[in-house]
Order: sequence, then C-alpha cells, then structure tokens
Amino acid sequence: MSPSVSPTGSQTRRDRILHLATTTGLASVEELSQHFGVTASTIRRDLARLTADGRLARTYGGAMALTAHPEASLRQRTGEAFEAKRAIARRAAAEIGAGETVLLDAGSTVGALAHELRSAKELTVATTGLTALQELSDVASVHVECLGGTLRPLSQGFVGPLTEAALERMTFDRVFLGTDGISPEHGICEADLRQTRLKELMARRAERVYVLAHAGKLGRRPFHAWASLPAGWTLITDTDADAAIVDELRRREVDVVLVEPGV
Repeated sequence: MSPSVSPTGSQTRRDRILHLATTTGLASVEELSQHFGVTASTIRRDLARLTADGRLARTYGGAMALTAHPEASLRQRTGEAFEAKRAIARRAAAEIGAGETVLLDAGSTVGALAHELRSAKELTVATTGLTALQELSDVASVHVECLGGTLRPLSQGFVGPLTEAALERMTFDRVFLGTDGISPEHGICEADLRQTRLKELMARRAERVYVLAHAGKLGRRPFHAWASLPAGWTLITDTDADAAIVDELRRREVDVVLVEPGV
C-alpha cells in the first residue's frame, strides 16, 4: 500500500462508494474518480475490494449494488424536507380552480397537496394514494373518487390493471404526480415499473401535468424504472434545487416553478 493512502481513508471512501451506488446509482469509474478526487486506478482497486467482500457487483466500467436501493416507506418519507413539501403543496393548490376535477398520485408531497385541498369548494378529486383519501375523506365539499387496484404497502398507493382500467373512464383538468427522483435525461424515477407505467397513463388523461418534488430529488436516480418528463409539463420544486439541473429542464421546455421553503 502506498504510504500516502491511509487504511482509514480508503475504508471511508469505500463506504461512501457503496452508499452512492445504493442511493443514487453513481457507480462508474469515471464519475467516482471525479467525485472523490482520486485516480481511476484507485477507484478500480476500491471496487475490486468491495466486490471481493461481496458488497458490490462489477459491471463494465464500474459497479452496481448487489441489492436494489432500499425503497423508503411513505411513513419514513413524510418528515423528509417537510417545509419544502408544504411550500410546494401550497403552490400546487393555487393552480386548482373551483369546480375542477383533479387527479392525485400517491406520495408524501402529493399527500401534502391533499391536505391543502381540505378547504376547497366544489372540487372533484380522484386519487391512487391512501394519504389523499385519508386527508379528504371527511371533507363534504370535495367529491372523492378512489382508483383502486393492488396496494403497494411501501408507497401506500394503488397500481395495476384495475387502477389502469378505472383511469380509462375519467378525464381530468390537472394531474399531480410524485416521484423518487428526477433526471433531465431520463425523466421521472420510480422503484417499480408498474408505477412508471401508471404515471404515464395518468398524464395522458389530464389537460395539465404537474410533478411535485423537493430539491433533494433533482438529479437522484435511485432506481431503474423511468417515465418520461416531456416538454410542456410543470415541475414544482423549491429554491434549493440545483441550478444546472433547473436550467437543463427549462432548456428541454419543462416549466420549472421554484418556491421558497417555509413561505
């Protein structure tokens, strides 16, 4: 071992490489070399050690986690970026007019939007999420439609053919989608292909499409299931969002609305 590299420093870097590989998908030799400011050879040695220890699987040009990224439950995510989610929800609610019919996805940020809609008048809300159902179940001025199907316990949302069949019978003025991550190149990231398919179907049934995501989700790619994020959609996020990612999304003609957390 080179005297300039301490075992502690190497172990810390390897632990961080494993964390990145399992949370953001950052696992190519080139990306890791730039991220940690070390040579590609050093990264290859780290990956070889992690592979030998059974913690990573080598791929062409890098490595990947042996297990899928552990999807956080809705309960775990509810407290994450709480103030940003509230601000995003308030801004999203301001888009909705009286008498409209809107479609709400599952997820914590869209659930926060449902909470904001408790004071709405003459509104029809259809949803695939249990959180939205719970928020609006006792609001007399909001007519609620549940798009049932197969319940995913982690996301507390319905997916599958029954949900898709229910969607075919309705159209909406607006749909509000959640996401686990956003990439300008790939679109909306989810843990499950059923979720990405459902989001695409939901978007097709609405005149206006909104994606609600706090700044920490921009640039994240924790899973390998994607739905498109095309020109003309609106992303509502907070002012902590990476400026370069915001600029790239706007270059691709995605309307990006920035809100101030806590306002």
